[in-house]
Amino acid sequence: MKTYQSKIEIAASVENVWRALLDGLQTDPQPFGIIKLEGELAAGSRLKLWSEVDPNRAFALQIISFQPPHKMVWRGGMPFGLFTGTRTFILRRSGETTIFEMEEIFKGALAGLIVKSMPDLNPSFEKFALALKQKAENYE
Repeated sequence: MKTYQSKIEIAASVENVWRALLDGLQTDPQPFGIIKLEGELAAGSRLKLWSEVDPNRAFALQIISFQPPHKMVWRGGMPFGLFTGTRTFILRRSGETTIFEMEEIFKGALAGLIVKSMPDLNPSFEKFALALKQKAENYE
């Protein structure tokens, strides 16, 4: 199992951060390190995502939890649970600000082999969090 995490404080309400997250992913995902995202951001939706980390590969994902404005979970991977990646987005109020947390857990029988061949995702996670902070704090 391998886990990546990012956490950032954003000077905006949870509702505005949630709107900035959805709007950013749907209309201009490049600042988030995403080349292209196809599909609707809604419960049960299927997505296709092309990331800067691996631009020639489309990742097939499903939204397995969608709880506006606090939580969204994406999952993708191989059949039979041989390898799965689960990305969780959590937003929670902290006084007048919002704490945004993003975590991805890779697991399954083939996780050890596959994770060794993957690049370090920490810079990508930091880029995502900073892009959201900038968008949400300037969101109208």
